[in-house]
Amino acid sequence: MLQCMENGEYYLIDLGSRNGSFVNGRRVSIPVTLSHGDSVTFGQTELEFCCPASMTIVDSHDDEDSQEVSATVALNVRRMISVLVIDIRNFTGLTRQMDEKMLSEMIGSWFRKAGKIIGDYGSWVDKYIGDAVMAVWIHGTQEVHEQEMLNILRAVSALHQMTNEIQRSYVLPFPLKIGAGVNTGYAMVGNTGTGERPDYTALGDTVNAAFRLETATKQIGCDLALGETTYEYTQPLLAKRPTPFRKGEVQLKGYDQPTVTYATSFEYLNKFLSLLK
Repeated sequence: MLQCMENGEYYLIDLGSRNGSFVNGRRVSIPVTLSHGDSVTFGQTELEFCCPASMTIVDSHDDEDSQEVSATVALNVRRMISVLVIDIRNFTGLTRQMDEKMLSEMIGSWFRKAGKIIGDYGSWVDKYIGDAVMAVWIHGTQEVHEQEMLNILRAVSALHQMTNEIQRSYVLPFPLKIGAGVNTGYAMVGNTGTGERPDYTALGDTVNAAFRLETATKQIGCDLALGETTYEYTQPLLAKRPTPFRKGEVQLKGYDQPTVTYATSFEYLNKFLSLLK
């Protein structure tokens, strides 16, 4: 699958082909970004990926020769967002113990289905990062609606259920598990980078904390960790219902003070969501 992202980048995702997909001679087991001129091989078919830079500006200050330079695009709007980071646990262990073809098939299927689930619940895959995906929900300028938070929680639950289904389809050295972190707050959203490689994304502490919260789930022994602001916006969903989340503090990497988080397991999350149907 060749996927064009919101930022204009193209990702190549092998969906479990027997002969494999290769970029510049290396087999694809996780989504990889394609660059102009990359050599791509599908089985016995060799191709060249062509996506030349299309946005340039002319330096009018050069009187003799007009010099083309890459246009720099800046982040342009501050918005309230929720960031979801999903990571496959112990992926390195899988790469060491699984057959390369089987691993590529399984991981390709996981990424494809994860992208569809995230799309079904109102977001998109902002980035593929190794064995993880980052998704962003952009909220209104004044408030975060109850349905938006429900969509995020349901997306997390669906990703967990999908992971279990994939696990039952393969013989694995150990159970396939995922961890998730969700954080809500303001961030700058828009295009950044150069004209040759624009990147539509979100940047700021809200994004960084989401990654740190996902990592913290391994330390505190849970499956899902919410930031404090995310939890506050889930309050309408929790009204008159037992909360599946427990409050705690975690020391996130790069942060001087402990961070308040609300954590739960997929089991308790699914029970809670069943009460909302």
